[in-house]
Amino acid sequence: MTRWWPALAFSAALALSAPSAHSFCGFYVARGDAKLFNKASKVVLVRDENRTVLTMSADFKGDPKEFALVVPVPTVLKRGQIHVGNQAAVEHLDAYTAPRLVEYFDPDPCMVAMQKNSADAMPRASGAPLAAKEESRARSLGVRVEARYTVGEYDILILSAKESAGLQTWLAENGYNVPPKAARVLNAYLRQGMKFFVAKVNLKEQSKLGFTSLRPLQMAYESPKFMLPLRLGMVNADGAQDLFIFALTRNGRVETTNYRTVKLPSDAEIPEFVKDEFGAFYKAMFARSVRRENGEAVFLEYAWDMAWCDPCAADPMSRDELRGLGVFWLEPQPGEVLPGQGRVWAPPPGTGPQNVFVTRLHVRYDAAHFPEDLVLQETGDRTNFQGRFIVRHAWRGDGDCAAMADYRKELRRRQTREAETLARLTSWDLDRIYRKMNLPDGEVEPVDGGSWWDTMWKSGSR
Repeated sequence: MTRWWPALAFSAALALSAPSAHSFCGFYVARGDAKLFNKASKVVLVRDENRTVLTMSADFKGDPKEFALVVPVPTVLKRGQIHVGNQAAVEHLDAYTAPRLVEYFDPDPCMVAMQKNSADAMPRASGAPLAAKEESRARSLGVRVEARYTVGEYDILILSAKESAGLQTWLAENGYNVPPKAARVLNAYLRQGMKFFVAKVNLKEQSKLGFTSLRPLQMAYESPKFMLPLRLGMVNADGAQDLFIFALTRNGRVETTNYRTVKLPSDAEIPEFVKDEFGAFYKAMFARSVRRENGEAVFLEYAWDMAWCDPCAADPMSRDELRGLGVFWLEPQPGEVLPGQGRVWAPPPGTGPQNVFVTRLHVRYDAAHFPEDLVLQETGDRTNFQGRFIVRHAWRGDGDCAAMADYRKELRRRQTREAETLARLTSWDLDRIYRKMNLPDGEVEPVDGGSWWDTMWKSGSR
């Protein structure tokens, strides 16, 4: 394999208030009897042809000295292919692509009677070699230490093995408490010829660097395999887990090939009170969507050309952040000094905007519904999509024009539709929703023409 690594700018900055350590959707192996669970992982996946840069960040719970991570990888990684990433950039990308709530404000019906209920209201917006005895023992188990590195605060091994029992024994003898159910999954990866990336925390290096929380791990490699390993993430999981995939490509949207990729419900109008309960609403809506798809779908939450956004949930990503995540095809800006070249770059004539397309996928997975790893593909589809939900604030002012009475009657119908949509999106109790909207039963208006839900789901649209 040809070794490569893009000229990336890696930042050592870290938000010290980060609540947990971070890793990937492989599986955690505890030293001793520590109970470790990975419940929500974030993966930034930069893909171009056969080249991949993978940044791994997860909600790890446990003492850093007990931390260890095992991830299947398609090839033996060189030291220069492993880096420590910037957690702030991952969080920024998460915020930039997150499902969002947009607000519109009804105009004064008396001032714009001819445009009643129009849509024109504007939104508000390394280490020493193993001893000979240890090497001999590893060989007897069919395990080979292909490489050993210290990268930032991590000690990293790249292992190969002939069979899962030997690998499991080696891990156990070296202080890793491997779940018993891991053997069958490990063997499946070995049959594919995959290696194993094993990371644990070097406490001395962590102390020397001054970090109080573990940073994301980042690796680059070339392989025709475009996939993410899920199965190892389930062998010591405490229930279902959430995985957020942020795929950055040149050409277009990324989707799964061995599971259905389904668009998240979007553009639904929901009651005003949800503005103060958006987190609870989104969790309930996503859980309802998972149940509707029988727990077997991957959800598209965002797909957009990163040259612009509408509306923007967060400030656009900077070029330095994108490079730090591994977007290696970005052209330098005019006047920028290229690393290692000692010159100032000037753009060629006709250079257009940078070409980065982002896809955000969200999957809730467990062993029963996701028995296979995710197999991915890049498409040429550049259609923009975002999971967004709309709150329309009613006009609260006074008025005695004829249009006002019509507006108030239509408002009741709209609020009824919003309540029904919310109930169907979340499975929340409809009467409770009416009460939170201050809509007694006598004020609920019959809805003509169906709700957003009917349009969205009964038509088969996703």
